[in-house]
Amino acid sequence: MAAGGGIDPIHQFHITEIVALKPFGLNLSFTNTSLWMVIVLATVSAIMVYGSSQRAVVPGRLQSLAEMIYEFVASTLTGVMGKEGMKFFPFVFSLFSFVLASNMLGMIPGSFTVTSQIIVTAAFAVLVISVVLVYGIVKHGSHFFGLFVPSGVPGWLLPFMVLIEVVSFLSRPVSLSLRLFGNMLAGHIALKVFGGFVVALIAAGGAATIIAPLPLLLAVALTALEFLVAFLQAYVFAILTCVYLNDALHPGH
Repeated sequence: MAAGGGIDPIHQFHITEIVALKPFGLNLSFTNTSLWMVIVLATVSAIMVYGSSQRAVVPGRLQSLAEMIYEFVASTLTGVMGKEGMKFFPFVFSLFSFVLASNMLGMIPGSFTVTSQIIVTAAFAVLVISVVLVYGIVKHGSHFFGLFVPSGVPGWLLPFMVLIEVVSFLSRPVSLSLRLFGNMLAGHIALKVFGGFVVALIAAGGAATIIAPLPLLLAVALTALEFLVAFLQAYVFAILTCVYLNDALHPGH
């Protein structure tokens, strides 16, 4: 809540220091973002370690969840890049699991949504593009730069097409990071606003109490939609990563 009793939907995204660490003038403090990253990592690790250690013929819940995530990422990789794409499985699996867990844990009241921070999503996007560049250049050498030279283009038009391809490639980390960040930010703001409406109408009393269920129903519907968005955004992030990594495997147009 903001000063004066107003609703502050942005407050949930504020970064706060838990342990101040500022050696040599650098701010390396342990914040709520850092804490929830650790929680997300611990949650994913626990699910995968305990889920994969059971190996029961009739899988339990954790084993089923671990197997579902494994199969989902594997089918996504092979669907985009073929069997050769499985060499990137650990990388894509880690990204998908972390983003999905961050999105889902962020739905818990009082928690912190790591993927609502542009610096986090931007770091993931830069990491993806860096892997594409490094792997593509190491594997294909100068042939990798054929990615920016479309085939069958007239010579006079080629410089413009190369420029467009380069700009398009450089815009990938921007769109990849903004898509995830924007969807998570907007969804949580909407939930906060409708939740604030319910509290405000109930607190007002009288006739306002009668219409309080309306924003409550919308908040419930938005919550269900936000769970769907949380999964879809993790899936979109993973499949776009696969598409970009496919360029590193097959740089030719």
